[in-house]
Amino acid sequence: MSSKPSEAFVVRAGTPADVETIMAHRRAMFFDMGYRDAGWLDEMSAAFLPWLRRKMESGEYLAWFAMTPEGSVAAGAGLWLMDWPGGLHGCGALRGNVLNVYTEAAYRRQGLARRLMAVILDWCRSHDVPTVVLHASDEGRPLYVSLGFQATNEMRIDLGK
Repeated sequence: MSSKPSEAFVVRAGTPADVETIMAHRRAMFFDMGYRDAGWLDEMSAAFLPWLRRKMESGEYLAWFAMTPEGSVAAGAGLWLMDWPGGLHGCGALRGNVLNVYTEAAYRRQGLARRLMAVILDWCRSHDVPTVVLHASDEGRPLYVSLGFQATNEMRIDLGK
């Protein structure tokens, strides 16, 4: 029986020293989803980077990376631990928000995003984080559905523009 392609990759936890890699993945993720305006990407990056640094230093944002056998980052994913009141969807004090799931183009379709999501979901199970949410791109949606994620009735209003 042959091994899965993703098994050749080692998964490691991220540290605050990885913020630039996470930022590069976030920028590339939005670019791949069609956000091609460089000015908007610059503004988004400038706003996100200090938030990310604070959240990583406080332990509220966790990250994992799939590393190639040569030691470079092939894929990454993040988990924002959000303070959340208990209610209809769980009594836990935290809600997990998955973000910045990104695989470098050369390593796509090898199961890396699925593997990183398994690590995140296992971490949430073992740390009493009962609810996990995310916003899926069209390309990522089939993966998340296959993992058991369901669309919800969340509504949003943007008051800043």
